[in-house]
Amino acid sequence: MNQVPQYDLLINPLFQALKQLGGSGSIEEIYAKVTENLNLPEEFLNIPHNPDKSNQTEVEYRLAWARTYLKKYGVLENSSRGIWAIVPEKRHIEKIDPREVIRVVREIVKKEKPNRKPKETNGGINDEELPEEARTWREHLHHILTQEMDPSAFERLVKRLLRESGFVQVEVTGRSGDGGIDGKGIARINGLLSFHVIFQCKKYQGSVSSSDIRDFRGAMVGRADKGLFVTTGTFTRDAVKEAIRDGAPPIDLVDGDQLADKLKELGLGITTKVVEEISVDPSWYKTL
Repeated sequence: MNQVPQYDLLINPLFQALKQLGGSGSIEEIYAKVTENLNLPEEFLNIPHNPDKSNQTEVEYRLAWARTYLKKYGVLENSSRGIWAIVPEKRHIEKIDPREVIRVVREIVKKEKPNRKPKETNGGINDEELPEEARTWREHLHHILTQEMDPSAFERLVKRLLRESGFVQVEVTGRSGDGGIDGKGIARINGLLSFHVIFQCKKYQGSVSSSDIRDFRGAMVGRADKGLFVTTGTFTRDAVKEAIRDGAPPIDLVDGDQLADKLKELGLGITTKVVEEISVDPSWYKTL
């Protein structure tokens, strides 16, 4: 665990990754570019942060802190769609001093929460603060999916999700000796195009490996146009590469965070409350 770079050591790699991505990128793109540039070994990338609460790895967790600090420092901004970008007037910066970032941000936090006492952990992270991307509802959902829901119920959930997403003739066919295939369906695009999809759903707290993807592909060859692998966990870097390997049947990957986002979008067991804010425009009445 101590060999995983602390969040302050990820500040510049994160900033440089965004520069290489053209100034903006999704969390997934940033993660891929940072880990590629740092050449972090697979065993580091697979270390879970807190498997009982979320599917986040330790590297993802510390990158979240790096993003939060850079946002409070005024270098990064993020949209409601989860895209992070370098603030336009900061694009000229070549390198950032992590110590200065931490000093400035902690001064800001001290003003916001004057009674808070700083507490450091081995990772150099203050446990009494939360990253901007708070994971409360995701953690609750992750616990339900991994700890409370049995595998057959999870398969039915994925079946419902696919149907709600436009799939037809969805069947759960999972059985032993079938290479991990849990079901099949037909995906329709705009009511005109369709292709057969075989899917696997893995109720898992860890990372799906490249060998899992290879086994799944071996089972689907000749039986479908495309593969879909859904997990409550994450995919290793090699698993992602294997899924899109040239010359091999493509496999789409849905990790725990993407699954949560899709369930939220479709309103499957997740309710989003929107607070209505009403204001009166006096100038409008003066024009009458």
